[in-house]
Amino acid sequence: MAKKRKLKTKKAAVKRLRQTRKGLLKKRNAGRQHILGKKTRKHKRQLRHSGYVSATDAKRIRKVLPYGTH
Repeated sequence: MAKKRKLKTKKAAVKRLRQTRKGLLKKRNAGRQHILGKKTRKHKRQLRHSGYVSATDAKRIRKVLPYGTH
């Protein structure tokens, strides 16, 4: 009888995402690393806050995170 193979977690996804208690995927906003001089103060301030992955994207991401993010 053949053993069932373990699924591999995409480590890049684990490093970028966290799962909330309700099961939502929390992400950091892009665009805060460099070339900040041309962005307005308001834009940079808004980028500080994290956000949640949309439901359609979350469905795809869960396939690369078979055992969660922790």
